[in-house]
Amino acid sequence: MFKKLILAIAFALPFSCMAQKFGVVDIEQIFQAMPEVADAEKQVQETGKKYEETLNQIQEELNKLYTEYQALEQDTTTPKPILERKVQEIQEKAQKGEEFRNVAAQDIAKLRETLLTPIHQRLLEAVKSVGAEGNYTIIFPNMPEMLMYTGSDVENVSAQVKAKLGVK
Repeated sequence: MFKKLILAIAFALPFSCMAQKFGVVDIEQIFQAMPEVADAEKQVQETGKKYEETLNQIQEELNKLYTEYQALEQDTTTPKPILERKVQEIQEKAQKGEEFRNVAAQDIAKLRETLLTPIHQRLLEAVKSVGAEGNYTIIFPNMPEMLMYTGSDVENVSAQVKAKLGVK
């Protein structure tokens, strides 16, 4: 009985493998070709420039405080508590600048994710749709470093995905 079961599996296995259809898609190339991505990146860059302008203002204020401190330090009549207070001001401004820099980096990362996630989702839906319409078992991302071997029967479905998205 066991031998018959093994023989039936051995006989059926090659036929089930032949019925499978595999595809690859160049996700990164298609993603970069989508016009929405360029628009999103432009918006992220514009926001980044605004943060950079504010950071430059903070840096200018910090430089001004440091210049004032140096002038006070050169004046031998300046009381020590005033110098200490100026150093404290410089340290506080530098800390606020660093905090602002961290918040800006987080905000920009969140904005990028917020803008790009729906675009990426749309791309994945297009891949799923092409897969379902073409009866593919699996569609892999076309990443040579990830795929050790790709046979001639694996289809590149990038063109179908681009068509589905309206990307040239």
